[in-house]
Amino acid sequence: MPKSGDILEIPALGMRIVFLRTAAETDGALLDYEVIGRPRGFPAQGHVHPHQTERHGVVAGALRVTMGGESRVLGPGETILIPPGTAHRHYADGPEEGRVRVELRPALRTAELLERLAELDAAGQITERGYLKPLAAARLVTDFPDEGHAAQPPPGVQRAVARALVAVAEQSRGEYVFVDEWDVAAPAEAVFDALADARTYPEWWKPVYETVEADGPPAVGQVSRQHFKGRLPYHLDTTSKVVRLEPPRVVAGDVEGDLRGSGVWTVTPTDGGKTHVRFDWTVYADKPLLKVLTPVLRPLFRWNHNWAIERAKEGLEPYAQRDPR
Repeated sequence: MPKSGDILEIPALGMRIVFLRTAAETDGALLDYEVIGRPRGFPAQGHVHPHQTERHGVVAGALRVTMGGESRVLGPGETILIPPGTAHRHYADGPEEGRVRVELRPALRTAELLERLAELDAAGQITERGYLKPLAAARLVTDFPDEGHAAQPPPGVQRAVARALVAVAEQSRGEYVFVDEWDVAAPAEAVFDALADARTYPEWWKPVYETVEADGPPAVGQVSRQHFKGRLPYHLDTTSKVVRLEPPRVVAGDVEGDLRGSGVWTVTPTDGGKTHVRFDWTVYADKPLLKVLTPVLRPLFRWNHNWAIERAKEGLEPYAQRDPR
């Protein structure tokens, strides 16, 4: 997760992002950053933030904002507020490079979306004109539904098309993409500790995880070994490596063995005193039997994953509630 002072370079979109205040630093209330350059392509097209209030303040250059059928050009020192759910478009006006301060309330996962764009740029998934390649765009739609969408066509149509593209990609590549979210009635720190330390899984994620071995508490670079099962009649052995650890918010790992892929746990306190858990899991079935059966039994494999997640939901909350802190 970014922190204040971090910079993202996204040259394919013609912009640089400088983070000023992030979700982690404002308890999720605000994301504050500057956009420097001349954004082009899809960021300059009409779009909607369904749940966020967006404030633009021009620091240098000029910004044209179109909203509600009217267009306005803002110069240095001028600001504009865009209510949630309002279709709008903004882009640099005139020949100069612009510098605009953007505030989004609440922050949601917009910083992660911006990081994704930088990663896609580096991976060659954005065209010279600043538009995402189809599968990259589809994944953005499915992974960030609350942070924004194009003004047209209707959001339901966008999501349906995106899901279809992702499904076709999964079928052709033997890839599974899962996103699971739920709320836990326990402190965020206790929830994070349980999710980050895989050695605890056999205690609360029953009967899925049978054994987990690791040399110590979680740390970037740490390797652990898991033996687990689902409802289907096979057991799996994997090795996981922690690649990102940001207590008490995010832990991510790469997995090898009978399953190969990557997973990210994101932990967020909620206004109601609970903790929101999100698990992003992209995996490839490398076990020979799974490879052979994937085209036929894909729905069954998804059912197996859903069953395993339900066991996590059952066990995580009471385990985290017992945390002595």
